[in-house]
Amino acid sequence: MSTLSSKVKNPNIKIEDDRTGMSKETLKRAFLDHLFYIQGVDQSKASLRDYYVALSYTVRDRLLHRFLKTIETYKKEEVKIVSYFSAEFLMGRQLGNNMVNLGLYNTMKEIIEEMDLDMDDIIEQEPDPGLGNGGLGRLAACFLDSLASLSMPAIGYGIRYEFGIFHQTIQDGWQVEIPDNWLRFENPWEISRPNEAVEIKLGGHTEKTHDDNGNLKSFWVADRTILAIPYDTPVPGYKTNLVNPLRLWKAEASESFNFEAFNAGHYDRAVEEKMGAETISKVLYPNDNTPAGRKLRLEQQYFFVSASLQDLIRIHLRNHDNLDQFPEKVAVQLNDTHPAVAVAELMRLLVDKHDYTWDKAWEITTKTLAYTNHTLMPEALERWPVTIFGELLPRHLEIIYELNYRFLENVRTWFPNDDELVSNISLIEERSEKLIRMANLACLGSHAINGVAALHTQLLKQDTLKYFARLWPEKFYNKTNGVTPRRWILLSNPRLSSLITEKIGDGWLKNLDEMRKLEQFVDDAEFRKQWHEIKQANKRDLAAYLLKYRNIEIDPNTMFDIQVKRIHEYKRQHLMVLEIINLYNRMKHDPNGDYVPRTFLFGGKAAPGYFMAKLIIKLVNAVADVVNNDPDVRGRLKVVFMPNFNVSLGQRVYPAADLSEQISTAGKEASGTGNMKFAMNGALTIGTLDGANIEIREEAGAENFFLFGLTAQEVYDRKAQGYSPSDYYHNNGNLKGVIDRISSGYFSHGNCELFQPIVDQLMNDDPYMLMADYQAYVDCQDAVSQAYRDQDNWTRMAILNSARMGKFSSDRTIAEYCEQIWNVESVDIKLEEYKPNGSKN
Repeated sequence: MSTLSSKVKNPNIKIEDDRTGMSKETLKRAFLDHLFYIQGVDQSKASLRDYYVALSYTVRDRLLHRFLKTIETYKKEEVKIVSYFSAEFLMGRQLGNNMVNLGLYNTMKEIIEEMDLDMDDIIEQEPDPGLGNGGLGRLAACFLDSLASLSMPAIGYGIRYEFGIFHQTIQDGWQVEIPDNWLRFENPWEISRPNEAVEIKLGGHTEKTHDDNGNLKSFWVADRTILAIPYDTPVPGYKTNLVNPLRLWKAEASESFNFEAFNAGHYDRAVEEKMGAETISKVLYPNDNTPAGRKLRLEQQYFFVSASLQDLIRIHLRNHDNLDQFPEKVAVQLNDTHPAVAVAELMRLLVDKHDYTWDKAWEITTKTLAYTNHTLMPEALERWPVTIFGELLPRHLEIIYELNYRFLENVRTWFPNDDELVSNISLIEERSEKLIRMANLACLGSHAINGVAALHTQLLKQDTLKYFARLWPEKFYNKTNGVTPRRWILLSNPRLSSLITEKIGDGWLKNLDEMRKLEQFVDDAEFRKQWHEIKQANKRDLAAYLLKYRNIEIDPNTMFDIQVKRIHEYKRQHLMVLEIINLYNRMKHDPNGDYVPRTFLFGGKAAPGYFMAKLIIKLVNAVADVVNNDPDVRGRLKVVFMPNFNVSLGQRVYPAADLSEQISTAGKEASGTGNMKFAMNGALTIGTLDGANIEIREEAGAENFFLFGLTAQEVYDRKAQGYSPSDYYHNNGNLKGVIDRISSGYFSHGNCELFQPIVDQLMNDDPYMLMADYQAYVDCQDAVSQAYRDQDNWTRMAILNSARMGKFSSDRTIAEYCEQIWNVESVDIKLEEYKPNGSKN
């Protein structure tokens, strides 16, 4: 009898399944098996890419064990599920995060190192999918992590973009966009489900018909049918058995090849339908500066919303005869206005496909949907031309007009003769070109509307959505954003995580409020010394990474002053540039002065069609080119633009930062989440009273936050009184010297016209109040330098920042959503123990 047979027959000996076992020996065996059987190579010929795929499948096996049991439990217990609809999911690399959440990271790291490999090199092989533009998509990813970590039943719905947001390169100082082909190689984390595809209709017209009861009904005769193919990515919680799905839809043609056209010699026409259909999920956010781009973006939004709602209805009807109880089993959260067409689509499905009366369908719709607003700027609220909308979605246009008619009739009854109210809440904006207001549609069709920071929600009710707040104040909630501490501290900052756990245990990873316990060590000199050494080590790591992968050299012995976020005028990257030029001017004027050495680091992408944002990137690089090559300031001042900022680079940047730049114009940033990631990792913040900065300052303590600038009310008042930015130029010699340095062509090889658009806007319009905030910012930066000179006290402030960031865990945010908006409860997932004979008994 073989040794294996002996063990199988001995009930006292445990045998781990190579697919599910968690011991070091089993994991190593599974890893090498995947290398051989999946990649078809042995260790002598394996590349880093081979090792990455083998390791990913080893981890995925353990995920799937939990994933399938989670889905089975949801079906069996008929739980209520949160469905998070988002056009963006900026998930970041999966391998490291999944190992952390499964509790496998340290064990696998040991195995990798014993094989003379480096875990960082293997993780670096994974593409960082750019399926989001910034904070919106990263928030969605953090929310999925927290939902799973809190054992809340959920599914994320979005689009499987073949090409994510562009890969950014810098050529001659300018941003250049190249395709983000993240699917060039296989993606080991996704599971294709073609048997669960759904049909999506587009275009055509509507016809009137009578149902069996003689009621007049509208019938949509579409001229195109596209298939939505789901791809599921398992999303594990931290040290739980629950693994939720992220379901992303890929567009395919219903008939991918036209043999008749091919045989007639029309080879392009033979695949025309396939190419047209697949365009929908081809790229994240097509440039909407053209009619074709706008039309494609609307197609994308409807495509994933319709597919997701059809999927949810199909799942519900597996266990129920009708959709009467749909809101009791499904909570749909609309992440901004991109999925707002869900209001009309759910009504269409209920009325046209499932024969509900209008009133009953509306009751189900409004009880199911909730809406998160992410912007205070009216120009950023989506509006679709009625012509484009009607061409693509003729039945939905009818529904929206009917909704609007009924809604406005009620409002006129409630508030007679209030034409201003009626005009502002109408779903249709009456211009020369009629527009559908998607934010209004979302507000009307949702039972809850929330902002994402205290100030943001307040301003929504006072300004952006004030008319809806007047109608339904009870609909409005604040849900201050948060980020997951698993990715943004544990995975990103392992040294600091180890120190924290050594001092207070590991409970903080599931309850970030426990970080408050660190305050008891703030007066411990040895603890401060350890904290400071970790920061310096993280700075050295970032410097080594940038040198190795970006050919950028920085000095870790300087202050790292960092702004990384989407490039936009309201975020005011160019205010930071003005301060750099101010420092440069001072150093040139007084080269022997005592200056704190600084490295200013920028990162972020500008939208391809956003000229001013691209010009700001050029200005950063132009200033860097001059400053970094001037021997008068060498060693004391350096400027760096880090190309292609993404989640993976963020994981290295946040732990290395000394100073976090959160300098948006007050009243413009909804919340921000980068500010939270910086503060959690011990960076001090220089910022305005904007977005979540206000709450971060409240938590950290005003004495541990560098505050400057006008408040939101002061910005409003200053503009109402007649704001003249040129007055600041004429009355501030320091500011004048900075602006003149740019205007003179000093940073553009004598070309005085290159940056003139920036100068003209600052001097004549300055919508984001840089000129008004300039001197306050400069003075605050001087206070930063003074504080940084006392490294021991700076470290003390950094510890208190980290210790007091418990509020900004996405676990807290999600717990509030679950209790106050979604009404969902946690689910306990029990895994069966592996049985050698394959039975469950």
